[in-house]
Amino acid sequence: MRCKVTLAAKKQIQAILKEQTDTNLKLRVYVTEAHGDHAHYGIGLDYRSQNDVVNAATPGVEVLLEKNNEFLNDIVIDYDPAQSSFIINNPRHGHHHH
Repeated sequence: MRCKVTLAAKKQIQAILKEQTDTNLKLRVYVTEAHGDHAHYGIGLDYRSQNDVVNAATPGVEVLLEKNNEFLNDIVIDYDPAQSSFIINNPRHGHHHH
């Protein structure tokens, strides 16, 4: 499972994680709804489970992804400071804002 985190998203994620007292919490991206050829995504903090893949392709940010969920493969996580929201995009499956 591949995942890219932009610099803007990395800075925001690191700031959020720094506020947490529990260092076992990681960033999780998940599918809230899938239909047709695209999905809607959610983002939050969570603990690793047996069904997860930890993507650490971006140094300093570990992202939890559900194993074998095709909609999560190749996602790009960005952050829009003007909207104070994360943007999760999958070039193969569309995008969604948070």
